[in-house]
Amino acid sequence: MSIERYGTPKAGGLPFAKAAGADGWLYVSGQVPRDGEGQIVCGNMTTQARVTLDNLKQVLESAGYSVNDVVRVGVWIDDPRDFQEFNKVYAEYFSSEHAPARVTVQAMMMSDLRVEVDCIAYKKDQTAG
Repeated sequence: MSIERYGTPKAGGLPFAKAAGADGWLYVSGQVPRDGEGQIVCGNMTTQARVTLDNLKQVLESAGYSVNDVVRVGVWIDDPRDFQEFNKVYAEYFSSEHAPARVTVQAMMMSDLRVEVDCIAYKKDQTAG
């Protein structure tokens, strides 16, 4: 078995990859609402959820997976009153036909973050390395 890493840190960056995969499994690190320059995208939950889920989708696709391959999603939200607003955006990315298992918890977020999302995906014919 070999492990493939995607989006490894730049020199001086934090020591984690955006995703790591082995034997068809892909573990995507928590994604937050950051733009292409790494700056936090401020705004309401709808804005932050959309940027975060776009980032998650981009990491999946860079590794050869799609949202339909996701088997589990972890969601951390800062304010539980944003739960319904998050769910509206989430439903745009994950259909009920391919709905993954999910956990959503309240967490004190850093900076101006309202949400963070990670996932685990599986693709039978996908092998690392």
